Amino acid sequence: MTESSAFGSASTPYDISTVALDDDRYEVKQSAIRNKYVVRDSTGDVVLRGKQKLFKMKEEFPFVTGDDEDAFTVKAGGIMDIAGNYAITDAGTGEEVVVLDEDFSLFVENWTIRDPDTGESLATIRSKSKLLSALRHLVSVANLVPNKYEIFDADGAHVGDIEGQFSLRDTYTVSIDDASNVPKEAVIAAACILDALENQ
Repeated sequence: MTESSAFGSASTPYDISTVALDDDRYEVKQSAIRNKYVVRDSTGDVVLRGKQKLFKMKEEFPFVTGDDEDAFTVKAGGIMDIAGNYAITDAGTGEEVVVLDEDFSLFVENWTIRDPDTGESLATIRSKSKLLSALRHLVSVANLVPNKYEIFDADGAHVGDIEGQFSLRDTYTVSIDDASNVPKEAVIAAACILDALENQ
């Protein structure tokens, strides 16, 4: 692990060795190519790029740093998962850092970021609008309306937001108010995956 952590000077087991996200605001933007994303920090610098690999038996989203170095990979746990578990694997160590687990429901989109070994909940990402979540599953045109999510820590305290914006390309602003116990890399990756899955 690097000494520079995603949430300050102290290293945690959920840091990714290849990237340090120390900002509290990021923009996730889909490119002209479907399910390809660029992540910029608050100064506009590219910190991550992610792209879904096509024609894979399992969904796979490799991410690289702004310098095009391998950062981490998000991979579905089941074959052709539409919703389910996604493991984030550190490209530097080859170790699973966290697991993203979707609790599928018609009325709410709820993702839990978990410890890969114990299954302990580290954070939750929940859709703010039950009506919009339901419509997005039933009516494809509803995907044109940007969704909004809240980020909670393991104790249920609000620590940030993922705000969709109206634009030709899907764009989300990820804001972390207090990320002392929330893995930022996992939240950023989840923002990309949420968008990709919603557009299937």
